[in-house]
Amino acid sequence: MDIEANWQNALKHTDVVRARVLPLSTQDNTLLPYIFLAESSLNRGDTVVRKGEVTVEKPAIILPENLPQFEGFEFDRESALRHDFITAFLMVRGIRFPSLRYQNKIESLDVFEGHVTKASDYWNEKLRGMEDVRTGLVRGPEDCWQFSILILIAHQILRQADGDIRKLMEKYRRD
Repeated sequence: MDIEANWQNALKHTDVVRARVLPLSTQDNTLLPYIFLAESSLNRGDTVVRKGEVTVEKPAIILPENLPQFEGFEFDRESALRHDFITAFLMVRGIRFPSLRYQNKIESLDVFEGHVTKASDYWNEKLRGMEDVRTGLVRGPEDCWQFSILILIAHQILRQADGDIRKLMEKYRRD
């Protein structure tokens, strides 16, 4: 499958089941733990559970506007694409991430014995029971998980944009 087909597949089939409640930090690094669920392509009826964490941080160098750095998303290995190509690919489609560094680290890859809906209910209830307000839960296609995680991050950025603008305006009025 080519990158355009993967992107369209992720857009069509990604579902942010549970977003992170806490906002991204505008001053410090933010850790965005996630649980990604996908129907297994090997064992129909089972669910692939990918747990990971994206660190969103300000890069050590000042970057031009709309030039994010994506690391650890394995675009190179699976689609032979470099992260600058991914950034350009997204920009052409009107998707712009803030110029931050997005570093993905996969913690575990497991199989849940049961359909993805059952796995989603299980993990949603487990996170709720643990009162976990940091971890996002997302469902999507197994072969384009990277785009599904980027959609989760974009969802988080959009959710807090209104609050960030309000804080900026309040600071401006005080100063």
